[in-house]
Amino acid sequence: MTSGRLTTKTSVAPERFKTLLPTLQPTVYLDPNASKNPQNIRTIAWNPLGTYLATGCADKTLRVWNVEKPNVRQSTELRGHAAPIEKVAFNPAKELELCSLSSDGVARFWDVKNKVVLNEVKGLGETFTLAWTPHGEHVVVGNKENKLHVLSPTEPNVISTHQQPTITNDITFDWGGQRLFVTTGEGKTRILAFPGFEPAYQFSYKDPSEKEFVLSGHTSSCITVELHPFNRYLATGGTDSLISLWETNEWNCVRTITKMTGPA
Repeated sequence: MTSGRLTTKTSVAPERFKTLLPTLQPTVYLDPNASKNPQNIRTIAWNPLGTYLATGCADKTLRVWNVEKPNVRQSTELRGHAAPIEKVAFNPAKELELCSLSSDGVARFWDVKNKVVLNEVKGLGETFTLAWTPHGEHVVVGNKENKLHVLSPTEPNVISTHQQPTITNDITFDWGGQRLFVTTGEGKTRILAFPGFEPAYQFSYKDPSEKEFVLSGHTSSCITVELHPFNRYLATGGTDSLISLWETNEWNCVRTITKMTGPA
């Protein structure tokens, strides 16, 4: 039971963490391969419950960590990829189903608990990004030819392929699974309907040829996108060292974070 009182939230500057939280210590998950090459780890992802963490490496190592057991001997290594692992992501609807993507165009779906491959899809091109639909029914995979492939965790073949008109970097779904946010090399974020991949918004709904509505928040390539847990905001980051924060009703940019020292 709660008292019904409102809690005021305050921001804390990073340099004050040690003063305000003197007993807080980080947990280190040390992969011996990563210690030899700090650039080895390419991708990282939490499972839906926050109890496991997956890491994918340039040396083809795919590892799943129990967050309460940081010793590498108690982690689960999943073997089989023949090229660097570019992206990992857990099924948002299943605790221990993982999708991993390697640069040779292979997507693998894993049962982490039993360390077995549930499904494998090949021939995806030079792949580097993926996003699950919120209910875990499909995965969208992007490659360096600016193609977006729709995959199923249970089908060995690509369900559909959609060529994009511009450089495509990162992708993420809205929480309803009906829209896909796609960042581009032009510094913009496209909003596509799923599963048709047509623009979700256009300046004129009467004329399909009218230019689509996009989020223009960066002066150079937009490389990352993330949606607020409660769907209130969409954050985009670019090589211009800016983070743009968009509200999701009228798609106005409500804040731009400029204190970045490198690509966001």
